[in-house]
Amino acid sequence: MCRVEETSGKCDYKKQWEMKIKIFGEGKVEKLKNSMVSRPRMKLWMIRALTTILLWTCFAQLMTLGEMFSPKLLKGWPCCFTQSGPELPLVAELSSIPPKFILPPKRLYKNNGYLMVSCNGGLNQMRAAICDMVAIARYLNVTLIVPELDKTSFWNDPSEFKDIFDVDHFITSLRDEVRILKELPPRVQQRVDQGMFLSMQPVSWSDISYYVHQILPLVQKHKVVQLNKTDTRLANNELPLEIQKLRCRVNFNALRFTSQIEELGRKVVKILREKGPFLVLHLRYEMDMLAFSGCTHGCNREEEDELTRMRYAYPWWKEKIINSEMKRKEGLCPLTPEETALVLNALGIDRNVQIYIAAGEIYGGERRMAPLAEAFPNLVRKETLLRSDLKFFQNHSSQMAALDYLVALESDIFVPTYDGNMAKVVEGHRRFLGFKKTILLDRKLLVKLIDQYHNGLLSWDEFSDTVKEVHSNRMGNPKKRVVTPDRPKEEDYFYSNPHECLQLLDESLRRKLDNVG
Repeated sequence: MCRVEETSGKCDYKKQWEMKIKIFGEGKVEKLKNSMVSRPRMKLWMIRALTTILLWTCFAQLMTLGEMFSPKLLKGWPCCFTQSGPELPLVAELSSIPPKFILPPKRLYKNNGYLMVSCNGGLNQMRAAICDMVAIARYLNVTLIVPELDKTSFWNDPSEFKDIFDVDHFITSLRDEVRILKELPPRVQQRVDQGMFLSMQPVSWSDISYYVHQILPLVQKHKVVQLNKTDTRLANNELPLEIQKLRCRVNFNALRFTSQIEELGRKVVKILREKGPFLVLHLRYEMDMLAFSGCTHGCNREEEDELTRMRYAYPWWKEKIINSEMKRKEGLCPLTPEETALVLNALGIDRNVQIYIAAGEIYGGERRMAPLAEAFPNLVRKETLLRSDLKFFQNHSSQMAALDYLVALESDIFVPTYDGNMAKVVEGHRRFLGFKKTILLDRKLLVKLIDQYHNGLLSWDEFSDTVKEVHSNRMGNPKKRVVTPDRPKEEDYFYSNPHECLQLLDESLRRKLDNVG
């Protein structure tokens, strides 16, 4: 044999091959040659394949991050994620074919158990709760079961989650954060059927440490925990930034309405846009609101008695004896239709503008709506615009509220007459869409000014000028939330101004936000 010298690096390869021929035989020499050539090629192809997979994985992750918070990239809602302006009429012409959506990679984690959620309240109260529950499930590393919606409240709406929201999009768009299932696995469901689970109400306005130290051990012990009351169960402030951003991601991206609801929303916007600009008035003057709040200003004695009986009929409405006038003077009552007409006039709203009434049945009917209709004759409602298209939504108040939500997002101006859940959540969503104009009425001051005007203490010009001046900085402008330690009910609601998630449109707005912070 030839010995290879380290210094010279030379070897008689002819003798080597002769030796190999003798050992392996003639037939195997060719295979040996081929293997010497193919192995480097195989390594090269493996490196190329692994590099391609890695690049595509990075690309998918970047696309996912881009879709989290940028309104320009959230193309799942072509109707709702458009800026106001001359482009709006084009919204209705967009194709109803769903856009291509790159699925984010699944997040792999050790499952600590299963979290079942039973929401309570109206649509937007439940919407905010769902966002909170997703964030909590993610932080606890548990599996979330698609939330159950409230069917026992005043509205008696039998709608399931899938009747209002695109459940498949909800699950897949969040799979890089948390595992969500439509139902419990069969073996786990058997435990629940046998009563082997824990049902409880979490503490309101809790920070994440409460869920880590109190709820997580219960999940690990019982395997399945059901949270049967979910409204305002997560604090507004002092939470990790990633939790706040995940709440936004769920609200603005994952909670997409069904295609049927979105199609009707586009149809309403198209009808309104064909006639020019429009204002959405969230006139929260329905029977349930008045009974719950005890606000009876402008009602006759028979109506007052009816509202009182209703309040006593619902045991979960804890406040029974209410001084209506005192509450009104504190700004805790929704404006009446008559007061609303006066305020819109004082703000200088064009008499001929279309006003879309985003509400259920107004208490008192045409009698109470007459002053508003006289002041603004172009009042419209979904019932008159869609007629037969709404037959599938009858007795489904949450689906009707979803339609109002979509139209409210697209309006040129949004005016809520009460700061309920819809008013707050829509306000925050319109901020996310570019700080679209939302007039936030100062009801306490307005009630005082209205009474002074009616009593002859203010002229119309004085009244109007004061109303305009007071609301000049209450138009949904960029600002930080007001934090009130130990009094979360009194501080700014996270979903009305999720400033951690808002992309300011230019540097001047960013400086403005920094100054007011």
